[in-house]
Amino acid sequence: MSQAQNAQTKLEELRQSALAKMQGAASSKDLYEVKVEFLGKNGFLTEIMKEMASLPKEEKPLFGKLVNEVKQALEQSYQQAELKLKAHEIEEKMANEEMDLTLPAVGGGNQGSEHPVAKVTDEIVRIMSRLGYSLRQGPWIEKDFYNFEALNIPANHPARDMQDTFFIDPTHVLRTHTSPIQIHSMESERPPLRILGTGAVFRCDSDISHLPHFHQIEGMCVDRHVSMADLKGTVSFFVREFFGAGLKTRFRPSFFPFTEPSAEIDCTCPICKGKGCSLCKSSGWIEIGGCGLINPKVFGFTGVQYPEWQGFAFGFGIERMAIIKYGVEDIRLFVENNLKFNQQFE
Repeated sequence: MSQAQNAQTKLEELRQSALAKMQGAASSKDLYEVKVEFLGKNGFLTEIMKEMASLPKEEKPLFGKLVNEVKQALEQSYQQAELKLKAHEIEEKMANEEMDLTLPAVGGGNQGSEHPVAKVTDEIVRIMSRLGYSLRQGPWIEKDFYNFEALNIPANHPARDMQDTFFIDPTHVLRTHTSPIQIHSMESERPPLRILGTGAVFRCDSDISHLPHFHQIEGMCVDRHVSMADLKGTVSFFVREFFGAGLKTRFRPSFFPFTEPSAEIDCTCPICKGKGCSLCKSSGWIEIGGCGLINPKVFGFTGVQYPEWQGFAFGFGIERMAIIKYGVEDIRLFVENNLKFNQQFE
């Protein structure tokens, strides 16, 4: 018998032996051990291949072809056997394992917690609902008309510089404030109106006290015989309910294109109760938002008849309200998704 014939005989015996062991493997682990035994780096097939070096040159191509055929046949057989064994093991595991869904969960209890932004939003909505305000929301991507023009901020108006805007295209922006919700509400609903608009807003700004993506909530009242006194009474009521009794509220003249007159809202610092601290910069007062009577020009864009109807609006940054209420030092903590940070507000 020539060397080539002898090697061929060994290959056939190896193939038959390997196939028999693969078919007889009782588990995927046993099957893998058979694969290593025959096809591994130091397996039987590798040992036979070493005999190629001693074969005559003209017999090497045939021998190499036979080795590849045997190797492919064994690998294919292994894959088929593996699929069959794993399917059987899964069926057996499912048959032997049972789960009683009526049992208490192991280590029960919620792992997450309500985010402080959501918590503050819900609290503001609950307080204002007692005064008859109901919630509205609007699209994040707004037409330039609703975000600026209908709020008395025409193109090239200096007030546009107050808001660093993300433009989607020349006529659409990521809304820079929730005030467009007021315009949508006055267009689609008939006064009298008492609404709250809330949601995410976007500006090109990011530091220890600013985020490019944050949240606002604002209120609007449209009715007959509405005055600045009604606005001050509403805001003062909210401050006492949200921050606690005994806090004072003051209004400083300011400018917003969509309200006239306009004012910034300050309240007694809830942390130090007016004594002076780092949060209020030792002044005893802290700014919480802006407000004013709705500018008649805004009514003109929505079709609401002025002076038959008048109104006021006020707004707050939700993250800022959470910072003031809970004494958070860095606004960026709200977007880090740190469970330990969120759990502090339970």
